[in-house]
Amino acid sequence: MRSFAISALEEPPFPAGRHEATDRVASESVEWARVFRLVDSGHRVHRLQRADAAGLAGRACPDGPVHGLRLLTDLISWLFVMDDACDEDGLGTDPSRLAPAIGTLLDVLDRCGDPDIVPPAVGPLGDALHDLCRRARAQGHPALLLRFVSQLREYLLALLWEAANRERRRVPEVAEYVQLRRHIGGVHPCLTLTDLASKEPPGSARRADPALLTLDLLAVDLVCWCNDLFSYGKESQVHPDAHNLVTVIAQESGSDEADALRAAADRFNRGLAAYLTVEEALLACGDDGLRPALAARRNWVRATYDWSLVAARYA
Repeated sequence: MRSFAISALEEPPFPAGRHEATDRVASESVEWARVFRLVDSGHRVHRLQRADAAGLAGRACPDGPVHGLRLLTDLISWLFVMDDACDEDGLGTDPSRLAPAIGTLLDVLDRCGDPDIVPPAVGPLGDALHDLCRRARAQGHPALLLRFVSQLREYLLALLWEAANRERRRVPEVAEYVQLRRHIGGVHPCLTLTDLASKEPPGSARRADPALLTLDLLAVDLVCWCNDLFSYGKESQVHPDAHNLVTVIAQESGSDEADALRAAADRFNRGLAAYLTVEEALLACGDDGLRPALAARRNWVRATYDWSLVAARYA
């Protein structure tokens, strides 16, 4: 399936990069996961190492302060562990089990990383999440912190939608899937931490620019759809995952797997063309203050493509 994705997807026409501290941050982030007991066995440690969160973060954030790269890497590690708990460890197939866990994590988010509030005993995922919020708060950008917390809240709530679909063996319609996939993918909070790592994070006025909001959605869609195409082979080994662009296209259109794969790739390629058009218009406006935000989004699109080419997570 990786060979199909390589042949069918347009390669994002953006320069590739990799942060020079990526390898060091990789080992530090795995140790962070150990300290917070996110991984408590050799199998889970190996699974997290194979996921290569730092490899993705280092490509998405190829320059800037190391502490920013480290925070982004730890977030991606946390998302990988949470996704694995839902997808591979069974938590995400039973909403009655997942809902109390989500409620606990939402309680952690409500504290917004306040270091003066001692969170209750919430387990490894909650403790690590509080640490991520605390460190994001320490960067001194309240608006970005609130956006980060809100986006993580949307991610957690979308997991309940996913679990309900699995329990009922329901395949969502394409439009519904595209909307909820934006949240389940966890890309929004990753973009926010990438902005936070920038020397010049976009201010609230620029963040409200409708064109930049459109670009955000396009970037998130491209990251998620690229992920779906590269991961489809692994996810369909036993039975097709209902939460994959290929699967929902096949279900809604009645097409076979080959046609659905081509349709998913075409959707990515059209999205990339639309992204380039919107980006060109933003660049033409001459607002240099937007350039770091634009660079962060194109880096994420390119990083996801390059990381997916070699990701053991999809092997």
